[in-house]
Amino acid sequence: MPSNTSENTNQDAIVFFDGVCGLCNHTVNFLMSRDRRGVLKFAPLQGDTAARLVPDKARQDLNSFVFGNNERLYYRSGAMARILMRIGGPWRILGAILWLIPWPIRDVGYRIVAALRYKLFGKHESCRLPTSEERRRFLD
Repeated sequence: MPSNTSENTNQDAIVFFDGVCGLCNHTVNFLMSRDRRGVLKFAPLQGDTAARLVPDKARQDLNSFVFGNNERLYYRSGAMARILMRIGGPWRILGAILWLIPWPIRDVGYRIVAALRYKLFGKHESCRLPTSEERRRFLD
């Protein structure tokens, strides 16, 4: 992922998510509460940061979490596994176990949930707005 400001380094860990998806917003809340070191940054796939760093196809599809880490992008279940490994603690083990499952098998479950997410978790009219405490971790 190219650096675009003096704040960004090759150590950036950016979670790109569908800003209007209820499940995605719950997942962002879950990750923020468990990322005690604050290593993750967040940006909606509909935002400017994603427009610069994520390929058009992934941004238009909106059926995938995308994780940018050390200049690489991971998609779907691979993104979730890498995110869990990055936040550390017991989540690192879960992420490593998930990563060991061959991606075609991992992604079957991911794609089923992605196809049903609006129906099960709802869709918001606009992207999630961070609280004042969260604002430093959101890029858009």
